[in-house]
Amino acid sequence: MKGSRPEQAVLTRDTDLSKTEATRNVIEGMVDGLNDHQIDGIGTFFNDGFRWMGNQGCGTKTGLKEFQDNWQRPFQAAFSDKVCIDEARLYMGEWAAAFGRQEATHSGTFLGIPATGKRVEIRYMDFWKVVDGKIIDNWVNVDFAHVAAQLGVDLFDGQGWEAYDTGLKPAPRPDKKES
Repeated sequence: MKGSRPEQAVLTRDTDLSKTEATRNVIEGMVDGLNDHQIDGIGTFFNDGFRWMGNQGCGTKTGLKEFQDNWQRPFQAAFSDKVCIDEARLYMGEWAAAFGRQEATHSGTFLGIPATGKRVEIRYMDFWKVVDGKIIDNWVNVDFAHVAAQLGVDLFDGQGWEAYDTGLKPAPRPDKKES
């Protein structure tokens, strides 16, 4: 990269590595709580004022009540019989991250799509900051486009880059102008 570079990893620079095991305990307990379909009791793991910052389509929730009312309840209304399966977890001081999938039944309206009864895979990535035994920040990416595709809806209307992978469209190149 030419010129000055942006400062990197500012949030994790001064993490206290002695807190890694305590962070692990909070995250593992929280995932167990999600798998038990807890909503009202999930405050055991989250600070009342925590921030839940999702990708487009998921929204941002400020505080435990917004998380419960505007994420957990609508999610469980749309998807029943769900189980969370973290493929990997990483811990570093007050920080934790995971990626994985939820397997669930589409039993309620999701993105305007009426219940289909189909079993779906919901892929996600989570990044958490834990302070004083509670999650204070949670950055989340949930692959809603993949879920919609499993329900027969292409959110990209055929314009997704999978068309390059399958050979349906040639991939553009930076050295060639599109005509």
